[in-house]
Amino acid sequence: MLPLFVAATVLVSGQAAAVSTSALDLPQLGEPADNTLSPAQEKALGARVTAELYRENYTIEDPELIDYINAVGYQLAGASSTQPPPLTVFIVQDPRINAFALPGGYMGINAGTLLAANSESELAGVMGHELAHITQRHIARTVEDTEVGTIATWLAVIAAIIAGSANPDVVMGALAIGQGINYQRQVSYTRAHEQEADRIGIQTMAAAGFDPNGMASFFGKLQQQSRLYGNGIPEILLTHPLSTNRMAEATARAAELPKVRHEDSTEFALMRARARVLSSDRTSEALDYFASQLKSGRDSAENRYGLAYAQLLQSQVPAAMDTLQPLLERYPRQANIQLLNAALLAQNSRRDVALAAYERVLQMYPRYAPAVLGYAEALMNAGQPDAARQYLVGPEQPARPLPGAG
Repeated sequence: MLPLFVAATVLVSGQAAAVSTSALDLPQLGEPADNTLSPAQEKALGARVTAELYRENYTIEDPELIDYINAVGYQLAGASSTQPPPLTVFIVQDPRINAFALPGGYMGINAGTLLAANSESELAGVMGHELAHITQRHIARTVEDTEVGTIATWLAVIAAIIAGSANPDVVMGALAIGQGINYQRQVSYTRAHEQEADRIGIQTMAAAGFDPNGMASFFGKLQQQSRLYGNGIPEILLTHPLSTNRMAEATARAAELPKVRHEDSTEFALMRARARVLSSDRTSEALDYFASQLKSGRDSAENRYGLAYAQLLQSQVPAAMDTLQPLLERYPRQANIQLLNAALLAQNSRRDVALAAYERVLQMYPRYAPAVLGYAEALMNAGQPDAARQYLVGPEQPARPLPGAG
């Protein structure tokens, strides 16, 4: 992922004026965080890094995955004691476990994190931690504390940590760009931020209706993986150091909060399957994985949906329809399953039946953006571009509710 770091380094050499003409003369240590890096500058900085990720095709552009991960983010943001800026959550096409917060309300979640989470509360634990980095403005506070003088410098630092976090030399090189950085102080300050993000993140996820033990259980999973794989530790631990004390504190904080019984949504399992298919190097790998899961007796909604989706992408439409059929009967009101059925019908040249299937989903969930987009695309493919245009430019739709679980 070095192109992102190279692009950020170019910005340091003089092209950061596009962010702000005053960015090169920011106040130094001792000024309030707002004066060091204003909210508007944070937004511009996060937008620039995010744009590079999109430009280099590091993200998964899938409406259903994007809608789901943002819905979880909005649920957490709504429960936050500190109101965050408008939140944008995106999924990075990377099977490694990692997540990161950018200034200005941007949050990246690796596909591998979604696959590693055994529950929605574990996913919420990761996202709640990153949301706390955003609401507490840790980047702006770090800029103030480490005497880093320009937005351009921190753009390079952030980009390098994202793009080269598996390579310590890249990160160290980026940190060295800012003259006068005391690296030991930077590490210590980051640890303080991590502790604060853990504490606030646990409180937020509990307030949002997730089990606060999810953060500690995910920490335990990371620790186990680091022991099993030696030097091949999860990428998230390179930027989020984990210690026994940190795990114990997370467990203790969760115990102090009221118990929350959170039942995972069906959508969580289905989006895990979708993320596995879309983050695989080859779709055939995901197809083989889900086929083997079903063959071994693990006939879950996640595995059956994942196999049907992989079969669709491999143009195995009749097989995919057979695979999906039991789920259609079991979950007649689950939006993602019904949308996959509509897509299969469209691929099977049954366009009128496919349009009717999309319309049934929209009757249940008229504000569900992936259904709106899928229906418009189906109209286009059915030779009805005017109908698609009229549908898309109709009355503005408010934010959608979560699709039903079944």
